[in-house]
Amino acid sequence: MHHPGRPPCPEREETSRSTVHGLRRTLPLFILTVLLTLSCAGRPPAMDRKRPAPALVPVIDMESYPDFSDDMLLDGLLHAIDRSIDYLERLPPGRLFSFGTDTYTAAHMILSLTRFSEFVAKQPSPAEINRFIRRHYLLYRSIGSDGSGRVLFTGYYEPVLAGSRHRTRVYRYPVHSRPRDHTVVDLSRFGIDTPRKTLIGRYTGQRVIPYYERKEIVNDPDINRTAPPIAWVKDRVGLFFLQIQGSGKIVFEDGGSINIHYHCTNGRPYRSIGKLLIDEGKIPREEMSMQAIRAYLDAHPGEIDDILNYNPSYVFFKTEPDGPLGFLNVRLTPGRSIAVDYRQLPVSALGFAAFQKPLIDTAGRVTGWVPATRFVLAQDTGGAIRGPGRIDIFWGDGPYAETAAGHMKQQGSIYFLVLKPGAQAGDGNFTQSQQGPAGQKKNSTPHSRTERAQVPVLP
Repeated sequence: MHHPGRPPCPEREETSRSTVHGLRRTLPLFILTVLLTLSCAGRPPAMDRKRPAPALVPVIDMESYPDFSDDMLLDGLLHAIDRSIDYLERLPPGRLFSFGTDTYTAAHMILSLTRFSEFVAKQPSPAEINRFIRRHYLLYRSIGSDGSGRVLFTGYYEPVLAGSRHRTRVYRYPVHSRPRDHTVVDLSRFGIDTPRKTLIGRYTGQRVIPYYERKEIVNDPDINRTAPPIAWVKDRVGLFFLQIQGSGKIVFEDGGSINIHYHCTNGRPYRSIGKLLIDEGKIPREEMSMQAIRAYLDAHPGEIDDILNYNPSYVFFKTEPDGPLGFLNVRLTPGRSIAVDYRQLPVSALGFAAFQKPLIDTAGRVTGWVPATRFVLAQDTGGAIRGPGRIDIFWGDGPYAETAAGHMKQQGSIYFLVLKPGAQAGDGNFTQSQQGPAGQKKNSTPHSRTERAQVPVLP
């Protein structure tokens, strides 16, 4: 479940055989154009770029460990851990995950999560959890946005929209599937060293050109043929927020429903309509939230098109039998799944977050903020989640989730845990870095686990 337009994960090319043949003819000229553009930009060679600081640093002094208290029921944690293990079991056992300058294999990650899950299943006390972690786990702290460890926490949720399987006078706004002319070019296959690894466009039969912007898509009379609608909704502002969240549910009048999930974007950059409304003086910065945006648009319907079209990015969806799904293609757990920058922080890993959560009254108003600490799993990503100083918490669905996600912009800290190499009778599978802790590679087989089929609801 990716946001905005979640996630910027590797796109899957699903072009026809004729499209592939056409691309083979036109891509050399297209790639040459890209190369000339990059060379004219005067960007220094890759070898001259400064290597960024590690996103995670080990916490050596146990006196600096946080108090590992959890403000939620542990059942949801067990479910979230199982979903990370599901993902890891699909990978080669030797796949490496980076914790700063240290690396661990997928096999060791599975073992690390399994050991923690087995312990948590016994419903230990907070004191027992703290002793267990200090004895058996290594701790890494995110350097945050400025190297001090300060992390900005935001939230997202699963929207639920009323919809129809067919267009009616009430349900007029389409939820589009991936367009037939949508094309993704993987620049890395052509030896192009650029931060942007893929280009998204449309194939015209002769060349690849940028895909339409949002305004062009919504006004295109042929778009329903090119990108057949999955469903129709009556709330276009809700549909816009659905694209920001990346996944959601559409409920039909006959009681049926479908889960829809991010498939791809039009490749255009995301621009925040919230920032636009602040810059134009329409909503004060200190009052900005998703709910404030909704209230403004409801009060000014004549401005809706211009405001929504300020963001040229557009998301296309697909249906899924389950949901909501995150970047790892596993079901997200409310309050436990977080979105991270997958380029800098280890996906699937067990984390520990300290932040503030909102108190909300029966009218849906935020009445205050209270400290929250809990174990989390890195299972998602997002277009706005960049660097080690940004974390997005998945709140689930319902009124609390929507309000929390809409208002949350709190500072906090995030840690990641991994089983000590050699812990528990020498189970290692650890690849030592130059500066990392000593470890010995050994084969290990994780203990079996009990599937937890139900997702706990967030209180």
